[in-house]
Amino acid sequence: MMVIGARNLGSDVSRRPTDSRRRPIAVFDSGVGGLTVLHELLVQLPHEDFVYLGDTARFPYGDRPPEDLERFALEIAEALLARHAKLLVVACNSSTAAALPALRERMRETTLGADVLGVVGPEAVQAVTTTRNGRIGLLATPATVASGAYTRAVHAADPHVDLVAVPCPDLAPIIQAGFPFDQEVVDVVRGYVKPLREAGVDTVILGCTHYPLVRPMLQRMLGRGVDIVTSGAALARQVEHALGSRGLASPRTGEGTYDFLCTGDPEAFRAQGTRFLQLPLGAVEQVRVPDREAVT
Repeated sequence: MMVIGARNLGSDVSRRPTDSRRRPIAVFDSGVGGLTVLHELLVQLPHEDFVYLGDTARFPYGDRPPEDLERFALEIAEALLARHAKLLVVACNSSTAAALPALRERMRETTLGADVLGVVGPEAVQAVTTTRNGRIGLLATPATVASGAYTRAVHAADPHVDLVAVPCPDLAPIIQAGFPFDQEVVDVVRGYVKPLREAGVDTVILGCTHYPLVRPMLQRMLGRGVDIVTSGAALARQVEHALGSRGLASPRTGEGTYDFLCTGDPEAFRAQGTRFLQLPLGAVEQVRVPDREAVT
């Protein structure tokens, strides 16, 4: 059922700034997990404006087929292009794995010519430069693991590194559902960590933007000697480089703005999102998704 009174996903709601440097950076994710990436971007690039879209009406993405994920990503990209984004950041590992080539092709077709950056590549490179014994672990959604995107990215950076990938079908929904975590949750997480400990990995990639919320739990189970790689910091460095190389860095000297869109319940998004972002969200605008996928 469609959401009454919400904006269409692709509706044009703002005038295009005459100075391209003043256009916002767009970030999207399946839910609120990508706010962990936005947090790093806000810290590292305080002068930039941001718009974030969480596709909470269709969350979770982890078990979706690749063709659905590609379609969702292209629909969301249209909504963010309507807000004249100068750069599109795919803060969703499943979407990056399934849709990054299609998104880049779509961006090349637009007059805005926005670059598209995903979370997989920066994490893979950081993990390869971090590992000391050449054994890297990956915790990710089933869709991300099945795509092989991290395997390809890690081996492109260093073909001699071993990657042990563990699909975690329950972890993102558990985290999105919120705290407090009980012993059952601890046992679920421990089960996902077990094959990584048995493999002797010294570096672990968190291949879902929700997972940093349980980083202390993961670190305790993995051990102090294991380095954990998250997408936020690595991606923020790549975004800064992309803006600088294209002359698109904001000329502002003060703090930029950040706005929020979601396809589900705005109040639920705000309540969950504050915990992930660690900053106040303010108003959240609801946008529509196609009839066959929308939920009430």
